Amino acid sequence: MKVLHVITGLDAGGAEIQLAMMLQHTRHDADVVTLYNPGPVAERIRADGTTVRDIGMQRNTELPALLRLRSIIAAGRYDVVHAHLYRSQIYARPAARLARTPVVVTTEHSIGETHIERRKMTSGVRGLYLASEKFSDATIAVSDVVRERLVRWGVPARKITVIPNGLDTGAVAFDPAARQQVREQFGIRPDAYVIGALGRLDTNKRVDMTIAAAVPLLGERCKILVVGRGDDRARLEAAAARLGVSDHVIFGGFQPDTTAMLATFDLYVAASAQETFGLSVLEAMASGLPVLYTTCPALDGLVTSQARQVAGTAEALRAEIRAAVEAGPRPRESDSAVFAHYDIGAVTRRVDDLYERIMAERVRPGRRVALRRRVAAVQPAPLTAPSLRSTGPLPLAAGAVLAQALAPDALPRAAGGPDSQGVPGE
Repeated sequence: MKVLHVITGLDAGGAEIQLAMMLQHTRHDADVVTLYNPGPVAERIRADGTTVRDIGMQRNTELPALLRLRSIIAAGRYDVVHAHLYRSQIYARPAARLARTPVVVTTEHSIGETHIERRKMTSGVRGLYLASEKFSDATIAVSDVVRERLVRWGVPARKITVIPNGLDTGAVAFDPAARQQVREQFGIRPDAYVIGALGRLDTNKRVDMTIAAAVPLLGERCKILVVGRGDDRARLEAAAARLGVSDHVIFGGFQPDTTAMLATFDLYVAASAQETFGLSVLEAMASGLPVLYTTCPALDGLVTSQARQVAGTAEALRAEIRAAVEAGPRPRESDSAVFAHYDIGAVTRRVDDLYERIMAERVRPGRRVALRRRVAAVQPAPLTAPSLRSTGPLPLAAGAVLAQALAPDALPRAAGGPDSQGVPGE
């Protein structure tokens, strides 16, 4: 089968890296299109031999981008279009149907209780999502939590399949040489205990709570290393200064080598208010780290001594951090039972199987005529830029909601998924 993945951007983020790993394991031929900002993950995907094309969107309400996507999809004669992240879903799902693509699939990586990829869940955002969802055959939810949120939002339960994010455990295994190198890079003494935080810096991650919890323990022999970038950095730096621990909280910025960063830590702390999966927690565990977390849907229902859930308060977190620091660094051993659930090869096979199952439904003898009628029903007039007042490529309701949901915003310059070290895209 021939598959086109459409994603908002390919800056370093959880959804983007997940796609890169899937492309290494899929049994189908695949290409990738970004709406804008190809970023470093695009270079990685190209190096692995997959074509990446950028359509160069400049504005959120650039409706001709839908027509450009339709042309790319039609010319490529793809069997499957797979959309990742909110903005690409809005454009790619109708574009794929207009191009008569037999199978359209969505992966929902990041839907919270009140926001989807940092966009507040207004009626306009929800309406646009659900209008474009009608063009999708199936939605992959990365966890049961995401599935429940999608159903509450209005996505039909029958169209949702839970397939978790995958992990290449060998790629993030502990590397003692990298540990020494990174500590030298940041001026951390070899015998210091390092509390690690890694990911997008925004208020949901609550890195400030980790800092506040660790204050009594910080000093020359105990540091916090915060890896990642985002809008919350200035506030976090101010919090460290206010608490008098600026010399012991190191902001490392974006670092491309996640494996090396994890090797540097002695304890990983994830204090998020909300999560849709918790990939960074699994990566830390694969590196053999002990983990403290406030929420991690990936671990729901799994029993492991390597990770401990903590109440979301500085006081509760302080007690657990203190116990970990006083116990000292643990041997780097990962819980193999956890990772049997999340092997990237097995996860990718499940996605490939879903494509094939939907395609098999499409070509059953009694359904071919129905499929042709369904696709023909959404064929556009000749290729012209759609108007919000027309009934052309976008339905009138979807066009109106698009104006409401997207018009106030400019495209961000970097895109990232739920576990990104960068500023998330949408």
